[in-house]
Amino acid sequence: MAKSRRSRWLPWLFVGPSILLLLIYFVYPTLFTIYYSFTSGTVVNPAQEWVGLGNYIRLFFEDPFFLDLASLDGAIINTAVWLIVFPFGTVIFGLLVAVLADKVGYEAWIKSIIFVPMVVSATAASVIFRFVFNRDPNLGALNAVISGVFPDYQPVAWLGNPDIANLAVIASGIWIWTGLSMVVLSAAYKALPKDVLEAATVDGANAWQAFWRVSIPMMSRTILFILMTMVINALKMVDLVLVMTQGGPQGSTRVIGFTVFWEMFNNQKLGYGSAVAVILFILITPFIIIQVRNVRAEVR
Repeated sequence: MAKSRRSRWLPWLFVGPSILLLLIYFVYPTLFTIYYSFTSGTVVNPAQEWVGLGNYIRLFFEDPFFLDLASLDGAIINTAVWLIVFPFGTVIFGLLVAVLADKVGYEAWIKSIIFVPMVVSATAASVIFRFVFNRDPNLGALNAVISGVFPDYQPVAWLGNPDIANLAVIASGIWIWTGLSMVVLSAAYKALPKDVLEAATVDGANAWQAFWRVSIPMMSRTILFILMTMVINALKMVDLVLVMTQGGPQGSTRVIGFTVFWEMFNNQKLGYGSAVAVILFILITPFIIIQVRNVRAEVR
């Protein structure tokens, strides 16, 4: 009887602290962030004045750095570009390396080289890419290399041109995260049942058809996992933008995650930054739900 009671209460020894940590580190900060988003508080004086939806109205209708529909600019538009280019670019390059490296004898060396950026901190990688893509067209490693190969090349201010700066930062992100994508996709590719691939070949499918119509569908859950992971990373992107451009030039690289940090800690606008954080939370939640359901389905 005593043993039965102990076994009944034993799970609560783990569930209880988990619920307490959830309340302290997630529920409490979330509720207070939502509250502050309706105030004009600052970091020094968190709750100054209740402004209702004032911060949200300002974000969508008065702040061109957050949303400017007239010129299709602002953090919302820049984040949308990230959500399109970054996840798919990371998956495409990761899958390409995973498949091609599997066909050669020095696979381990290739994968080790591609995975190295994952070992380097994002801040250090951002500093490196400030030298690769530079604000000054007469500087930058990329301009130097291209000019050495093509003498007639006109140097580009990669981080100084509002039209291409965001894409340059995204390219840096793809370079960093391709290693993770490659490792996960490589494991999924190697785990494919060989008999199914051989059956497709016997039925007359060439290498491309077998890869596209057989291998890719069987890897769909893994690909979805990587895509959702990269979408979440894109939504909460701060470090690359902060170190490489600080949201410039002319706000062309400002994204939602960076805006939360910038408004709170640089502009000291706790209420305004909290409103951006709430919007970020709303945007990121559906992708987290998809990710959790995908992982559950994979386990089952």
